[in-house]
Amino acid sequence: MNFPFLGKRREGPRVHDAEGIGDLLAECDLLRAQALREGVRLDDSALSLEQLDQMLPRWRGDEENLTWLGNDAGLYLGTVIVRTVAGAAWAIRADGQPVVRLAGGREFDVVANGHAWAEDGVPELSQLYGEVAEA
Repeated sequence: MNFPFLGKRREGPRVHDAEGIGDLLAECDLLRAQALREGVRLDDSALSLEQLDQMLPRWRGDEENLTWLGNDAGLYLGTVIVRTVAGAAWAIRADGQPVVRLAGGREFDVVANGHAWAEDGVPELSQLYGEVAEA
């Protein structure tokens, strides 16, 4: 609400704890459980992304799990990028969406990519990682 007689409220710039946010976003519990059932160990490496791409998509019949798994896949992709690509860091957009910001300033919406992967398998997570790592 806006009450003109109260004056404008000023919000200071938001300060984010990048390490704390990164740790929170890296949890990806549903994806980690799904991968473990398939014998895939998620160790935050590019190789683990390739292994995820090879998993059978047993989750596609369950709409609720599909949404959560898409979020987790995107956050895991972002975690691998942030931990292995020099200058990459988590950022939170004004709309609250976590994105990965590369050293050159380009933002990468990993959650949208995770949803596409969970729904269709395309683009592959390892392919996306490769494109970002080259940049």
